[in-house]
Amino acid sequence: MKQLAILGSTGSIGVSTLEIVAAHPDKFRIISLTGAKNLELLAHQIRQFRPKLAAVADPAEIPALKKLLTGVDVELAAGEEGLCAAATASGVQMVVAAIVGSAGLLPTAAAIRAGIDIALANKETLVTAGHIFMDLVENYGVRLYPVDSEHSAVFQSIEGHRCQDITRIILTASGGPFRETPIDRLKEVTVQDALNHPNWNMGRKITIDSATMMNKGLEVIEARWLFDAPPDKISVNIHPQSIIHSMVEYIDGCVIAQLGTPDMKAPIAYALSYPERVSSGVKPLDLTTLSDLSFFKPDMQRFPCLGLAYRALGEGESMPAVMNAANEVAVDAFLSGRITYLQIASLIEKTMDAHQVHRLGSIEEALEADRWGRSTAGEICKTLKTGRFI
Repeated sequence: MKQLAILGSTGSIGVSTLEIVAAHPDKFRIISLTGAKNLELLAHQIRQFRPKLAAVADPAEIPALKKLLTGVDVELAAGEEGLCAAATASGVQMVVAAIVGSAGLLPTAAAIRAGIDIALANKETLVTAGHIFMDLVENYGVRLYPVDSEHSAVFQSIEGHRCQDITRIILTASGGPFRETPIDRLKEVTVQDALNHPNWNMGRKITIDSATMMNKGLEVIEARWLFDAPPDKISVNIHPQSIIHSMVEYIDGCVIAQLGTPDMKAPIAYALSYPERVSSGVKPLDLTTLSDLSFFKPDMQRFPCLGLAYRALGEGESMPAVMNAANEVAVDAFLSGRITYLQIASLIEKTMDAHQVHRLGSIEEALEADRWGRSTAGEICKTLKTGRFI
């Protein structure tokens, strides 16, 4: 039985992970959980899965959580220390790193230093400090299993093959809700329009990232570190049906792809159970019903955020952390109605232009670059409000 810590159990990945755990009580046991603001859901999860330890990001939430857990025997913790305690709790064999944002970096690093394997769903870990985390993984001898459907597909497509035979990693993208919207109409996009994803049911932030294709840019950066691949060997194809989750091309001209119904429970289950497979509850594909699988190159004019991610990867060091931070500020500003959809890319680009790239030697330095990016993007956002850079 594999004993798990789930960082970010109240988010979409965390909820899906617990559905798999509930379906396989003989294979998985929950040791610790962490959540953020949704205390009622976290309390429900604690009552159902009976972890030894539960943590919240904000210490001020502890009294309210205690009230919801009257009669439940569970240790409660909070803040950065609490998250790290949950990640390294006694008995944990795998951490599902699903906290959204830079808050996931330190607890994930703590788990690696404790020799615990990671099922990685937190993009920021590798986007902001990729070389640092991969060095930690190697130094502490742990395994890093990708949870993103695209990286899981690549992982499955390279199993049993020599890395030196790979010529290209091809990440697929749905193209989101605006892949066919006339470019001159993007200035009219509303928050609800952008949240209306055609294929996937995800959280608000990642759904906006899918609309701008920043999510695919972040995945390009992740793939560079996960698979030790140079940027020019990582490409993106728009695949509206979201059936082929990614592909790997080899020197003999063959392409190996992983197909599946669009549902995050499948890659989560594979990460949890590797090298075995367990039932994920995902409906199997009926290939006879697939009348069309189409692919085309992304239009960088329509999706400038993808180009900005490639730029950040090319400049390297502190730039990806700054770009990611600026994107989080921009998405939040869009969701709260402070900027328009088109201003998301503008805000990110202006922040990147203002940054002097410097080397990152530690996670703390990566977090400092993240803070600089957030602060600078916040100041530029006030200027964007005037329409100066629209």
